[in-house]
Amino acid sequence: MKTSQSMKGITGILLAIFGFFVSIHLLGLSFQVIGNGFSEFFDMAFANPAIGLFIGLLGTAILQSSSTTTSMAVAAVAAGSVSLENAIPVVMGANIGTTLTSTIVSMSYMTKTAEFRKAVSAGTVHDIFNVLTCVLLFPLELRYGLLSRLSTGIASMVHTPTAVDTLPSKLSIYHWLDLGGNLLINWFGPFVLLIASVVLLFYIVKKISNILYDKLIGNAQSKFESIAFQNTFKSFGWGFLLTSVIQSSSLTTSLIVPLAATGKVKLKRAFQFIMGANLGTTITALLAALFKSEAAISLAIAHFLFNSIGVLIFLTIPLFSRIPLYLSDKLGAISLKYKVTAFAYILVVFFLLPFTLIYFSKSRNMAAYEHKVPTIELTSNK
Repeated sequence: MKTSQSMKGITGILLAIFGFFVSIHLLGLSFQVIGNGFSEFFDMAFANPAIGLFIGLLGTAILQSSSTTTSMAVAAVAAGSVSLENAIPVVMGANIGTTLTSTIVSMSYMTKTAEFRKAVSAGTVHDIFNVLTCVLLFPLELRYGLLSRLSTGIASMVHTPTAVDTLPSKLSIYHWLDLGGNLLINWFGPFVLLIASVVLLFYIVKKISNILYDKLIGNAQSKFESIAFQNTFKSFGWGFLLTSVIQSSSLTTSLIVPLAATGKVKLKRAFQFIMGANLGTTITALLAALFKSEAAISLAIAHFLFNSIGVLIFLTIPLFSRIPLYLSDKLGAISLKYKVTAFAYILVVFFLLPFTLIYFSKSRNMAAYEHKVPTIELTSNK
């Protein structure tokens, strides 16, 4: 009985992984077709890094899956619709947007005065960590191209022809996916395929998360609590391992809130676990970039570098490691005294601020495009 259940679970995971690669490829195909006719739109939407940052934040806050957002960005870069430099801010924003889940979970403790402060602190320390990492690295990327230069250099060293590349075209699975994708585009149009690919990608990522969560955690949660938070190495390591496998930092970091709220896990250990989870979630983009262009691999590496640098700064440097803990603890204390603060924080950071900045940046960009010099030609990336 157990053997049959295990085989069923393994089969389900393998099918989901295959579906993941199919959805990524079809997504890239639809981006490629749409990008050929809408190069000006893509240039306008992502030319301003602030727009890209907040599109990533807002999109992930709505989808509640940074894995989905970053995979879509990888597909867009692979298709040539968006440049590496313009996609990196989207990935940065996705890292912030995915933290909304744990913050919302902390709101469920509002009626429990003894636990609410700790819950808010644990729920928002993830937000603060990603915001501070973005504050440090976003200007360096804008001014010096820090992440894009590093990731391009690494990708050029590791990107080599794969077995898939060397297969005769008709034997490659991607050849048949291209045929099927083009057929669907001819029947329904590229926008329908784009929407269907996004829905399929989102569903598969969630499905993989739920299957592996049940297998890895399930009824063993009490045992997990006793072994995962004994020291810094275990806290960080378990956060990285679980999120790498489950592929949902939203899910794994939300586990922390109840543990911290009830005092089973200290905020410091919870923060270390969250940093591990933040690094583990980059595996999805690396998988999505497999068998793709060097630019797509560069974006996946940039995502990894962004989170790695943040971890190195806030895990290994004592002065910096205390800042997110201090700020989240203060926010928890203020929220306990004025409970409307927690709701205002979510509304402003995750929705009002991104919508406002996107709106004004879009208006300014529209005006710039309307008054562009006629001799300048905009060409799509191919």
